[in-house]
Amino acid sequence: MGEREESAFDVKTTGSKWLLPVSEYLGFPLDQVNFLACQLFALAAAFWFRLYLSPSHANPLVRHAVAALLGIVFLIFCFGWYSAHILTVVLASYLIIIKADINNVHRYSMVTAMGYLTACQVSRAFIYNYGVLSTDFSGPLMIVTQKITTLAFQLHDGMCKKSEQLTSEQKPLAVNVRPSLIEYLSYNLNFLSVFVGPCSNYKEYIDFIEGRHIGKRLRQHFGTCNGQNGYDKTPDPSPLNAVCRKLLVCSGCLLFFFTVTRSLPITYNVDPHFVSQAPFLTRLAYAFFSIQAARPKFYFAWTLADAVNNAAGYGFSGLDKNGKPSWDLTCNLNILEIETATSFKTFIDNWNIRTGIWLKTVCYDRAPQHRLALTFILSALWHGVYPGYYFTFITAIPITMAARAVRKSVRHYFLGFGGLKLGYDIFTWAATQLAICYTVMPFLLLAVEPALVYYRSMYFHVHIISILVAIALHWKHKPSEPSAATKTFSSSSSSSSSPPCSAQCQPVHSNNNDKVD
Repeated sequence: MGEREESAFDVKTTGSKWLLPVSEYLGFPLDQVNFLACQLFALAAAFWFRLYLSPSHANPLVRHAVAALLGIVFLIFCFGWYSAHILTVVLASYLIIIKADINNVHRYSMVTAMGYLTACQVSRAFIYNYGVLSTDFSGPLMIVTQKITTLAFQLHDGMCKKSEQLTSEQKPLAVNVRPSLIEYLSYNLNFLSVFVGPCSNYKEYIDFIEGRHIGKRLRQHFGTCNGQNGYDKTPDPSPLNAVCRKLLVCSGCLLFFFTVTRSLPITYNVDPHFVSQAPFLTRLAYAFFSIQAARPKFYFAWTLADAVNNAAGYGFSGLDKNGKPSWDLTCNLNILEIETATSFKTFIDNWNIRTGIWLKTVCYDRAPQHRLALTFILSALWHGVYPGYYFTFITAIPITMAARAVRKSVRHYFLGFGGLKLGYDIFTWAATQLAICYTVMPFLLLAVEPALVYYRSMYFHVHIISILVAIALHWKHKPSEPSAATKTFSSSSSSSSSPPCSAQCQPVHSNNNDKVD
């Protein structure tokens, strides 16, 4: 029996087996245990990195080297020889950065990184027959793809375009000099974000390594407030409170996972007996609560990653309106805004924030036409090739269009009356949460058949309602400016120019600020 169990664990990881006894004791897959161990070690290493390898104690070369080396060690520990995929695409992309024509470097980098990622996703989905590890190498590969393409586009902006050709968001992030190899490896593979990100801008990361990260934002604040340079005498604010707060959130998410999430499996939504015997409202209620229960694992991973960055001294976004330090630059979600979202737009703005910014940076802002469709397609390709992903992103298009139409045509009738506004908010909250549940279910089910079983059990009601609403209200509101579909990702503020966040994990950038809510 013991040999059979060990064999089962062996199949589920290509990484280190040092923690196999811990995995067996806890009853968790070894790859999950390895991932958590690396993230906890990264948290401790981040404190050490900030205190003993600070810019005042170590030069940038040492900081780059240590950050990259630790990241590579973590990759090998978790994924074994599969980590070669990540190293390969990073090195290949660096050759493109150095050798390729600068006018086309962004195109070559996008094709190379996305092509390699897609090839790996195809092999995982079809060659391995939907064999999905809870943490497999495609996760870090997805993060690296974001970083490779972000830097390539910002390098093209800085070296090929005139200042007047750039938007106010692109100007401060444009890169004017090709990075050295150690800078490139450090940016892409640093231990702070190698597993789950988030993807940050190259200039922001270099400022952090070279010790300008906090000072620049304090200068902006004090310069704006009193026109003086008092920030030079102000010690760097400590991230300890922010880290402790985020670790407390992680603990709550972990507790919720153990007590609630495991008792509400997503796959029960397509259980034949449940689908055939349970009433529609029961199925709808279970879908709602099972999706709600699935979120804390994402909350946990992203919040822990944010805490790791903060512990190293990275992620300072400035001072809030009360003059207190805000550490939300690398924040990837806003839990309170997600759970209370009264619109599709609000939900998306606060979920996986940095990926939304990446999609805006490399696709939406640059696509000559069909921006919304191309952005959804890129998002689906980046996530993988599982059919469920495409069900989700295709379903999101009519829902987004319907939400915009309703807001522009109906919402203003409720704004002047307190009671009506409250009722409208309650109704739109319920509609938003149910629509999100309906939309993301195939994303978690992955395959075609379960997704179709679920949608049939729901009678495709959200598809039908959203399409009818979008058509019915299409002619009622004709904007004098470009349509909302062309403004979805248009006004996300860049991290270096946006005001600091004041609430807990408010997004420094809104990935869809102009989308209708």
